[in-house]
Amino acid sequence: MLVYPSSIDLSTRTLRFLAGQLTARRRDIGTRWRRLPVACQALLALAHLRCGDTYARLAAGFGIGIATVYRYIREAIEVLAALAPTLAEAMRTIRTKAFVILDGTLLPIDRITADAPYYSGKHKRHGMNIQVLTDPFGRLLWASPALPGSTHDLTAARQHGIIDALAAAGLKCWADKAYQGAGRPVRVPFRGRHLKQWKRRHNTTHAKIRCLGEQAMATLKGWRLLRKLRCSTNRITAIVQAVLVLHHASA
Repeated sequence: MLVYPSSIDLSTRTLRFLAGQLTARRRDIGTRWRRLPVACQALLALAHLRCGDTYARLAAGFGIGIATVYRYIREAIEVLAALAPTLAEAMRTIRTKAFVILDGTLLPIDRITADAPYYSGKHKRHGMNIQVLTDPFGRLLWASPALPGSTHDLTAARQHGIIDALAAAGLKCWADKAYQGAGRPVRVPFRGRHLKQWKRRHNTTHAKIRCLGEQAMATLKGWRLLRKLRCSTNRITAIVQAVLVLHHASA
């Protein structure tokens, strides 16, 4: 297999952050020797998460076995996921904002037609539902655990406790039509084809505010692994949490 030099569009700050967390992990478990030094393990994990490089390609590039690549990446993801904020922790930051934007996205997965719970009728593909909270400028604040793609956005928001948390904090939240019926904390546009002029103006203003939340989706999809996940669905929550932590570390 041919090997060539490449690059990752991340800063050395992100690499140092992950290397520091892995160093602490090795110290805690009493690791004496590894095939790769901690900085190389961090680089390996970032290449997988950011660029979507496969285990086979990474094994060839770093000169180690595929099983070793799997263990290194899984360890890095678990270390990062443990640092991800819970919704309660995120709400302490969110309370300082004028309002938040709530939106959902589908992370595509590699599944067959028989896997009905993972099929999204809205997107016409298999995937996992992720709920995202952003600040008024579209900066990613929190991402939810992953649910099967057939889950409706409003159902997912209620299941994660997002609606109750916003109501308890008295926060304003902008969201799209999928969250109709969420209640007072969530402001949604009017539905219908023949709306009065003042309702159309309201929807236009609402869309200008809510569209900033799409920047958070672009932030997530900037990590190429999330564009088509081929791992077990049980690991997707940890992967999303790891990406969230790395995003905050590099901000």
